[in-house]
Amino acid sequence: MLKTLLSLVLAIVFAHSALADETDVKKAIEAKLGGEVASVTKTGYLGLYEIYVDGQIFYADENLSVILAGSLIDGQTMKNVTADRIQKLSAINFSELPLELAIKQVRGNGKRVFVTFEDPNCGYCKRLAKEMLHLDNVTLYTFLMPILSEDSLEKSRRIWCAADRAKAWNDWMIDGKTPEGDGGCDTTAVRKTVALGQKMKITGTPTLFFTDGTRIPGAAPLAQIEERLDESITPAAITPTATTTPK
Repeated sequence: MLKTLLSLVLAIVFAHSALADETDVKKAIEAKLGGEVASVTKTGYLGLYEIYVDGQIFYADENLSVILAGSLIDGQTMKNVTADRIQKLSAINFSELPLELAIKQVRGNGKRVFVTFEDPNCGYCKRLAKEMLHLDNVTLYTFLMPILSEDSLEKSRRIWCAADRAKAWNDWMIDGKTPEGDGGCDTTAVRKTVALGQKMKITGTPTLFFTDGTRIPGAAPLAQIEERLDESITPAAITPTATTTPK
């Protein structure tokens, strides 16, 4: 679907009469794409409609005479409207996350809670792990999402089967110490995490989620993570699991 949409962005001009509202635009764009569009919303800019599909935003006029790709910037505030909308549209219900599938670490009072999806062979994840050592008063849930290689899957299994999962994770990600063992325990959690990540349209690691449901794709700067943690503090119900404080 995405390839079809990109080709439309580059080349196709539609010949339609004016369409009345979001519903009509949605039906027309879905007919052209041959697939489902998540949402269509009228913007306050130049009469454009926002089209959200496959985790991306495109824009079109009411006639579908053109489709535009790229960021929409508010000319007065210089605010990236597209980025803000993607953050809202890609938000999740944090309370529904199966935290029992994740590795839990608590630092300080643990009041600030967030989640990461990471691949053990992801270089950005390793850099993020080192930076997050400077975070205090947090509870971090790490979902093992081996999507880069077969070796990623093997390392994830070994880490999950370790007696101290948090230590095995940090030993590898921070110190480069290969996890021991053969990964022979029940590693259903790893398989379920990969399926969960696909359902949540996570296409790269690391991906971070906060208790207000918002996500950050990629290795965000520590200052941005601190800001999001402070903004998203809520009394969300978190089911406690065995606590491990990292070294």
